[in-house]
Amino acid sequence: MAMTLPRRGRRPRSVTATLAAMLLACELVVVLLAALALLGLGALPAGVALGGGGALIVLIAAAAALATKRIGIALGWVVQVVLLATFAVSVPVGIVGLVFAAIWAYSMMVGRRIDRRAA
Repeated sequence: MAMTLPRRGRRPRSVTATLAAMLLACELVVVLLAALALLGLGALPAGVALGGGGALIVLIAAAAALATKRIGIALGWVVQVVLLATFAVSVPVGIVGLVFAAIWAYSMMVGRRIDRRAA
């Protein structure tokens, strides 16, 4: 007969952390596609497009993985600033960054409000 160990209770994830992780996952896909588009259009040298896109993808993945902690949310804000800075490289990509930054700010405000009410 197999002995089962008692499971430790997992703390439920906050609404803010859930929204952050979901939005960052979407941003990761968009950044990957944007880097490939900039490479394909010849807007940037291959090293810059793939290196910069890859570095941003790693930052986004780290922020999403740490979304349950304050550092993850802070990294999420850093991601939004970097995406806004892409205006210097490509206006269409910068516009997408602006849209994501607006959704991020709104999600963080609403998520915190819901978490405070649930507490």
